[in-house]
Amino acid sequence: MLHERVIEKVVLVLYSLYLLTFTNGIISSKIGVNYGRLGNNLPSPYESIRYIRNMRAGRVKLYDANPEVLKLLSGTHIQVSIMVTNDLISSVASSQEQANQWVLENVLAYYPDTMIRYVLVGNEVLSYNDKKMWDDLVPAMRNIKTAIRAHNINNIKIGTPLAMDMLASSYPPSSGRFRPEVEHVMLPLLNFLNGTKGFFFLDVYPYFPWSSDPSSISLDFALFRNGNSSYQDPESRLVYTNLLDQMLDSVNFAMEKLGYNNIRMAIAETGWPNGGDIDEPGANVYNAAVYNRYVVQKITANPPIGTPARPGTIIPTFIFSLYNENRKTGRGTERNWGLLNSSGRPMYEIDLTGKHNSSSYHDTLPLPTNNTPYRGKLWCVVAEGVDNSDQLINAAQFACGQGNGTCDALQPEGECYQPFTPRDHANYAFSSNWAKFKNTGATCYFNGLAMQTTEDPSHDSCRFPSVIV
Repeated sequence: MLHERVIEKVVLVLYSLYLLTFTNGIISSKIGVNYGRLGNNLPSPYESIRYIRNMRAGRVKLYDANPEVLKLLSGTHIQVSIMVTNDLISSVASSQEQANQWVLENVLAYYPDTMIRYVLVGNEVLSYNDKKMWDDLVPAMRNIKTAIRAHNINNIKIGTPLAMDMLASSYPPSSGRFRPEVEHVMLPLLNFLNGTKGFFFLDVYPYFPWSSDPSSISLDFALFRNGNSSYQDPESRLVYTNLLDQMLDSVNFAMEKLGYNNIRMAIAETGWPNGGDIDEPGANVYNAAVYNRYVVQKITANPPIGTPARPGTIIPTFIFSLYNENRKTGRGTERNWGLLNSSGRPMYEIDLTGKHNSSSYHDTLPLPTNNTPYRGKLWCVVAEGVDNSDQLINAAQFACGQGNGTCDALQPEGECYQPFTPRDHANYAFSSNWAKFKNTGATCYFNGLAMQTTEDPSHDSCRFPSVIV
């Protein structure tokens, strides 16, 4: 009889721990979204929070601690992640008083009515060549933790999202190791996360390794559609059926090599672009829908799936992103990751709760036509709908100002001087600049005024420089 009572008590304790672990909002399989605001055509914060609630997202991640957004999230029961921006890391690291003030203004002013559950210090800090910011990262995290703990708040975790470029090797996963130059940051970071039972936040995008080498990596493997095919790590003998798991476990193995094998993983960003430039293969709505649906299905599975190296673990996850953001610079894919368009309409059907099996969708999405790399000539011209002459003149002057004979043909005696219009001169300036400097990082963007085209804009004796891909 006594034995039965002991067993009963043990069962009750285990059940209580289960409830605590899976319902306290710190560890759960709820899917979150990243709410970025780098756009000049986005819905208001009020509308955005309404959309997030309608989507039944369990979490939202901000890239700052915007007061309006945090007030609007009050009482919504949505778990919130806020951020100490990169420019504040050094000041927070250098002064506990600064950290206390930041927590007072950005946490205590809204908590607990706004369910702040994560404070992320910095964003992809190790991706910048700023050694002081690297060194200040963990001290800033410690100071923020001290400031929060002083108010007896125990359900807010401190972390920092890092990108995959922190690794020196990621394939096969068992070879995962951190770059030697960042290990002096990783060791105290892992020690901090281990001591606070925090999460290692990772920005992980299978799209990028696939699109950089589509002939070697199967698109189906990147999109969770590998069927019965699989890959076995020759060292660990673990079997992988998708690229996301491979990337996650490469970080898990890297942590193990530094002596940490039980730090929990969280996905700060993942997703697939719904559009991009012509020379960016696989960036389309169809693939984005497939990838994100399978991510939701994986993360919300009950019981949890985890990864081959960490089976059965829950991985808090945020999809990137809520909107397409038209003010982000760089390649076309940078601006096209949204679950919603700028009017708040879904780019494709998706159930963030995971209750709707992704294979049961009746898709009306057109099949993609750009899943293989484009091969041929490309030009960079003024985007459709752009008619602001002053903007075009300024952008053309910038493009020509890079030197190297970029706009010699636009001089009064040049073969492309006529027709003498802002649009025609900008067309040439954009194409010539891109052709000359693409290999050193130039993009066909020009503050949103330009786009790629496969149609040769050359005319008469004026031959436009092109990029050959």
